[in-house]
Amino acid sequence: METGLLSRIMDAAVFAALKHQYQRRAGYDKLPYINHLLKVAEALIRVGGEQDDALLLAGILHDVLEDTDATHEELALRFGRETADIVLELTDDMSLPYMERKWLQVEKAHLLSEKARKVRIVDKSTNIRDIFTYPLDWPLEKKEAYLENSIQVTTRIRGGNPRLDHWFDETVAWARQRLAEMYAAIKNGPK
Repeated sequence: METGLLSRIMDAAVFAALKHQYQRRAGYDKLPYINHLLKVAEALIRVGGEQDDALLLAGILHDVLEDTDATHEELALRFGRETADIVLELTDDMSLPYMERKWLQVEKAHLLSEKARKVRIVDKSTNIRDIFTYPLDWPLEKKEAYLENSIQVTTRIRGGNPRLDHWFDETVAWARQRLAEMYAAIKNGPK
């Protein structure tokens, strides 16, 4: 990775860390939110082999408009219009109820740009891995619903990077196995 890109990625990571500094992943034993953002950027690079500046910056910044006081114009000035536009595409309207936001992700998935699609696939993959790994106070039904929503969204946006598609498929297979084990543990009860 060239030095200029690495510098811009670090700038975006510091910006995101400051904007999200008081946020923690819900139910994740208070893990810093930045962990998720770094996982997304890292997977875009390691799994997807991606090196596009705007794509990688958007990977780190993808939740900053949704969850902080950052503005689209602020992102455009600091990280470029393309990065800001990708982040805007990925931003849910947090004034809407949770289930409506998830439904809109499915309905509008086909409208995402190629770069936004890649971020969305990796975001879904990392979230799935987290909700089936970390101690999370979600009922199994909510975990299963998130998994199914992620499949519905991703089905509409695949094809931009076969390596990311394959990683998502591996993630889904792994999550379904974990879900089956969790349901079995409940059914069989304590021994």
